[in-house]
Amino acid sequence: MAGPLSGIRIIEFAGIGPGPYCGMMLADHGAEVIRIDRPGGFMDPRDPLSRNRTSIALDMKNPEAVQIARDLCKSADGIIEGYRPGVMERLGLGPDVLLADNPKLVYGRMTGWGQFGPYSQAAGHDINYIALSGVLHTVGRAGEKPVPPVNYVGDFGGGGMMLAFGMASALLHAAKTGQGQVIDCAMTDGSALLAGMSWGFLAMGRLNDAPGTNMLDTGAHFYDTYTCADGKFISIGSIEPQFYALLRENTGLDADPAFDAQMDPTQWGPLKDKLTALFATKTRDEWCAIMEMTDVCFAPVLSLNEAPQHPHNVARETFLTVGGVTQPAPAPRYSASVTDTPRPAPAVGADGDAVLAALGYDATRIAALRGGGAVR
Repeated sequence: MAGPLSGIRIIEFAGIGPGPYCGMMLADHGAEVIRIDRPGGFMDPRDPLSRNRTSIALDMKNPEAVQIARDLCKSADGIIEGYRPGVMERLGLGPDVLLADNPKLVYGRMTGWGQFGPYSQAAGHDINYIALSGVLHTVGRAGEKPVPPVNYVGDFGGGGMMLAFGMASALLHAAKTGQGQVIDCAMTDGSALLAGMSWGFLAMGRLNDAPGTNMLDTGAHFYDTYTCADGKFISIGSIEPQFYALLRENTGLDADPAFDAQMDPTQWGPLKDKLTALFATKTRDEWCAIMEMTDVCFAPVLSLNEAPQHPHNVARETFLTVGGVTQPAPAPRYSASVTDTPRPAPAVGADGDAVLAALGYDATRIAALRGGGAVR
């Protein structure tokens, strides 16, 4: 693959969610990502998280398969694994073993709770990790229970993308010093870091530790979503005075003195009621005709089916078609580096012979490994 990470080899031990997301990020930007899959596993060619991979299927209960994994890691710049703490060690593939084999190796570990701590051996999911970090508490309307933001914040923002950043940082360090290292990436830690601004505002007395009462969490009338006459939605983010003035002008509310109290939290409720009633008088398209592409800080709330068709996303090629399926394009973009169009995920184990041949295994040995069940 072309891209700024071209020439980097990553071994990905198959998992779900944040691990594959990290692998996708690295592969999208040029890294060669070889995925060690389980026999009988499945990669859906429609899944963006599995694109741009090479796959070998190994039965890790077989000592010969473990040796193949070690050989692959000897040839690599980094690995990604997302098992519970101790699993890789029990397989004979822990950091002590692999870093002894390859001192420059970047050993990326992706977990929810981290490699140590009271929760480290417990099962969990995104909702639990962001609950413990305090992030879930901040997402919801006043007086209502917290709303899980799908699994964007823990799995992907605080997990997979955070590990991709850690991998890139440690790969730079290894290139300069020759020293590999272990990355302990926990979704609880990463989600806490994503909330850095909220922690700063809390310390400065600019944020209430009660959801739905602050400027950016649906407390304010000028930063929220509203229902239109057709049941569709729009988003308003008119924070700055000049943008707020345009909001008032475009909605015909510039003559209503009640809206002069923009930053008075005691007035946010009544003002939101007025805006709610007003936005319900027109359809989403009608409001788009009035405010789209202005400095009101406005956008329609699009569904997943609608977003790829919007003119802005079309112009920027924010979405592309891979194997006949619409999915997000690689991001961000570079002024000098060119990245390839993504390839759909391969069938599990489809590249096994080629991967082994590249390691120097001859045809006789490959056939023996297949015959013995180490490679499927």
